[in-house]
Amino acid sequence: MSRPKVETATSRVERLLTMVPWLVGRQGIEISRAAEGLGISEDQLKKDLDLLFVCGYGPMTDELIEVSYEGGRVFVTNADTIARPLRLSVDEAISLIVGLRSLSALGAGESGAVERALAKLEEVAGSIPGVERVMVVDDDTEAGRTRSVLQDALSAGRRVHLTYHVPSRDERTERDVDPMRLARVEGHWYLEGWCHRAQDVRLFRTDRIESVEVLDVPSEPPADAVRRDLSAGAYQRGEGDLPVTLRLAPSAHWVAEYYPVTSRETSGEDLVVTLPTSNEGFLRRLVLRLGGAAQVVAPEVARTAVAEAARESLAAYGTH
Repeated sequence: MSRPKVETATSRVERLLTMVPWLVGRQGIEISRAAEGLGISEDQLKKDLDLLFVCGYGPMTDELIEVSYEGGRVFVTNADTIARPLRLSVDEAISLIVGLRSLSALGAGESGAVERALAKLEEVAGSIPGVERVMVVDDDTEAGRTRSVLQDALSAGRRVHLTYHVPSRDERTERDVDPMRLARVEGHWYLEGWCHRAQDVRLFRTDRIESVEVLDVPSEPPADAVRRDLSAGAYQRGEGDLPVTLRLAPSAHWVAEYYPVTSRETSGEDLVVTLPTSNEGFLRRLVLRLGGAAQVVAPEVARTAVAEAARESLAAYGTH
């Protein structure tokens, strides 16, 4: 007979912290509706409400949360401090950023949640005086030196000239960019800025920047240049993007790290990923370059295009 699952203290604290502002904004809600809205049973809700009686921002009676659920309706008062949005000091923001980066690097916790929390925190951290210098962690790798140069350009308000590899077209480009921020998303560092070549806001993965030069020109993004919402990831689908499902053998697993895949799952030793692209030529070149280590699973139009390209290549060598 299996034992019932025991809730951890951390999970309960997380629920209580979410519960307080939720209930404060719904004074007098029926206890059955509150339990349904919070995704717990009525018995569990009552136990949580009883616990809130001894919680607050201090030990004194007038500093404790007041809870009532008599008559089948829930009222929570004296909880304004918890219900207010969190405001961080410089030390608190730095500690959270460093801690979350450490969790991400160690692979601890639920990686998606850690990355989303880190992206949101770094999004707002730039507005806290004194925090911007912790936005990039120094290291001795080429990627680390690139980030350091970009951070200096951001701090000095200078335009940069990039030599950048564009994976979707498998080409090297030269472009001037007015930096707007550095952000770490899904395990990778990105420079976001106004690209004068594209005349639009663009994200540049820093490990794909082959060289960077800080120009003696002020960085002046247009007033209507808006930062992207990176909380859901770096990839933002374009109108012409076609989601292509690829099965990758172990030797081709690097594709999932280098290109913006929107899903991945293991199948034996293989990796099955979804790679959105609007460039059929790029897809053909990628699959042919992998020499049999990648198979187009869907859609059929992409399978047909790659198969035809393979036949043409073999025919050029007199091979069937």
